[in-house]
Amino acid sequence: SLLDFCLIPMGTGEPSVAEHIAKCQTILENSGLKFEMHGYGTNLEGPWSEVSKVIHECHAAVHAQGVPRIATDIRIGTRTDRQIAPGEGNKGKVRRVYEILARDKGGDQ
Repeated sequence: SLLDFCLIPMGTGEPSVAEHIAKCQTILENSGLKFEMHGYGTNLEGPWSEVSKVIHECHAAVHAQGVPRIATDIRIGTRTDRQIAPGEGNKGKVRRVYEILARDKGGDQ
């Protein structure tokens, strides 16, 4: 599975949620799954059961920090038509777009 999720701590009384997101990133690092944090969430790759377990663990850890509510937006992509090596799903998608842009830019000359 390829997914992008944005965990949103609510009811903290603070404008920054960086401490809570850092806690979640530590859980991701310990999971052994491939992930990449970006400005508004995290890309995560791995088997469906493992990625959902890690998101659950992030929720539990952030609640344990005293956060009363969490909203999480999740986009999940799966495919059955071919195997994708772990860690190559998001990279492959981005690489393909850059290849098309390079091809199109080269044709304009």
